[in-house]
Amino acid sequence: MMTTIAIKTHKRCDMLNITEQVRQLVQASGVESGLAVIHVPHTTAAVTINENADPDVVHDILLTLEEMYPKDRKGYQHDEGNSDAHIKSSLLGATQTVIIENGDLVLGTWQGIFFCEFDGPRNRSCIVKIME
Repeated sequence: MMTTIAIKTHKRCDMLNITEQVRQLVQASGVESGLAVIHVPHTTAAVTINENADPDVVHDILLTLEEMYPKDRKGYQHDEGNSDAHIKSSLLGATQTVIIENGDLVLGTWQGIFFCEFDGPRNRSCIVKIME
């Protein structure tokens, strides 16, 4: 089963917790044991798994990425003005795989799945493929 989640971002750089949307898709699929592959088909966005309990973690990740790869860094040649977003997307990656067991995602206590926006705000999508 493959499904697309519609995502609307509101800031240039943001991390949106999509764990519950993915969990609902897994439960609706009826798959008891398998894999959920979460893929972002955008070159200036990403998907990652990290702590979902303390919002300061998201803040710190975005702050560090911006410090390391600022939007206005001298020397960028890509003329759209979003070279930093392409770099951040490549660093975090476009795909994550999560194990499904007993009809639910196998994530640690504090783990969540995050859609990462680096060139927003935009209307985006995230593809979820659920397999037995």
